Amino acid sequence: MRKSIATVSVSGSLTEKLTAVAQAGFDGVEIFENDLLGCPLPPERIRERAADLGLSIDLYQPFRDFEAVGPDRLAANLRRAERKFRIMERLGADLMLVCSNVSPETVDDDTLAAEQLHRLADLAAGHGIRIAYEALAWGRNVNEYLHAWRIVRMADHPALGTCLDSFHILSRGSDPGGIEAIAGDKIFFLQLADAPLLAMDVLQWSRHHRCFPGQGGFDLAGLLTHVLRAGYTGPLSLEVFNDVFRQTDTGRTAVDAMRSLITLEESVAPVRGAASPLPYASPPDGFAFAELATDDRQRLATLLGGLGFARTGGHATKPVELWEQNQARILLNSPTTDSVPGGDAGTTLTAIGLESSDPRASSLRARSLLSPVLPREREPREAPLEAVAGPDGTQLFFCRTGDSQQPLWRADFSPAAPPAGPVTGIDHLALSHPWRHFDAAVLFHRSVLGLRPHDSFDVADPYGLLRSRAMTNDTGTVRMVLNIARLGDRELSLQHVALATDDIVAVAERLRTVPDALLPIPGNYYDDLEARYDLGEERHRQLRELGLMYDADETGEFVHLYTTTIGRVFFEVVERTGGYRGFGTPNAGVRLAAQHIPLQPSG
Repeated sequence: MRKSIATVSVSGSLTEKLTAVAQAGFDGVEIFENDLLGCPLPPERIRERAADLGLSIDLYQPFRDFEAVGPDRLAANLRRAERKFRIMERLGADLMLVCSNVSPETVDDDTLAAEQLHRLADLAAGHGIRIAYEALAWGRNVNEYLHAWRIVRMADHPALGTCLDSFHILSRGSDPGGIEAIAGDKIFFLQLADAPLLAMDVLQWSRHHRCFPGQGGFDLAGLLTHVLRAGYTGPLSLEVFNDVFRQTDTGRTAVDAMRSLITLEESVAPVRGAASPLPYASPPDGFAFAELATDDRQRLATLLGGLGFARTGGHATKPVELWEQNQARILLNSPTTDSVPGGDAGTTLTAIGLESSDPRASSLRARSLLSPVLPREREPREAPLEAVAGPDGTQLFFCRTGDSQQPLWRADFSPAAPPAGPVTGIDHLALSHPWRHFDAAVLFHRSVLGLRPHDSFDVADPYGLLRSRAMTNDTGTVRMVLNIARLGDRELSLQHVALATDDIVAVAERLRTVPDALLPIPGNYYDDLEARYDLGEERHRQLRELGLMYDADETGEFVHLYTTTIGRVFFEVVERTGGYRGFGTPNAGVRLAAQHIPLQPSG
């Protein structure tokens, strides 16, 4: 399907937007009027620039507050429209978006609205232009898409149709099933936007919090299914008003926008009877390894030893060490500006190995979704690992697994059996993203990796706000937690590796023998814990003495501990019992406060 985007959806000047949109692979654009007004180029030059980039101009928008007004206002509106049509001719645009009236001058009279829209369509037809009438969710009298369609039918003009906008339909809770009652050839245009599910004024929600499909909570696949069944054959177009996107790199946002449309198109391919635009790849089913780049290898080795890991081998051709315990595998590498996200020094989580039943298919899917495929030098006998870059710069390796004892990539390291111990594997990994890339990270993990997003939550700490959202596969064997964190006026880009255990008491007792290994938890936390949970005196004493934190839900319990931070990385050890699938969220604020203590100036 053809893909388009409104210029308001990305940052920059109009010419910058056109370039970025074309480079991302879009077929066309909607020219948002404010972008045209601020551009020094005349409409003819913009038309030429778009054509040179291979972009059609699919829509000019918006034309506001036209219909159901008195004679004097109608005359002024028609005069205004005539001049806009002349601009559109120069621009090479033949479709104008007309929004339902929000002015206090409009009256609640569908017959009058239809008559005046008929006159507007007549005027437009004389310029070779059509009108797409859209119901704004906050329209004064017309705010439902089926109401707008009734007026279009009453007007009965070949140059007048309707524009469907997913935000205006879904934000009001309207049933999109009614779209199938609209004649397909009268759906002149389709605008798509997702949004988080918020309880707020719909106008403010629309102007500041729209996002790309797959980043919010709307069922856009369901809506698009109804649109296609109605017979719509036009482009899929994004119209997103978002404060973050307006401040983010134009090219990066355009790529993210295209990724969202490709994924959405994949979801409706069966409805169209078309082949999927993407190669299928099963979501990863486990963690092969977590790789840390560190300039403090001795301190990290001491901590890993305290956790029960042992160095089981070195890479045959690279200065990389493998540390193992049961199915938990940590690689230690040396930091380079290429290997460390953001070029940070210290210790950083730089790469993640994801177990895949078909690494080649996983890589091809990532490539089809515009994810950078990372070149990797390897010797002939080394495992052919496929790698792509995550939104935060972390390298994601797709690893084919042989049997559970000998993963194929493991053969690159000198052979040694992993030791037994209380740590059984990697439970989850947590990555920090700049605030402006958070929505992009959610979409990446959802579309490229096939992980399912959970609800996001915010946790206040003494110096800022942590925003977090978990992404998991259906079985819970792969859990990724995406975070935004700030400390005062700077981002606190901590990452952590959470290790699974079936005996957290044994892990905690081992770590007590390692100086400064455990993150100290305030006694006040345990006083509160005793008030919230009746676990018995002995268990509460044990939790307090070992620095263990506790959470429970109706399905089971979660006991966990944290190590101190080395560079940007700390470890968490978790023991899950029953069906508990959360992450100890109620304890996050206390953990954050405890981690901030070493960051404060002394004296």
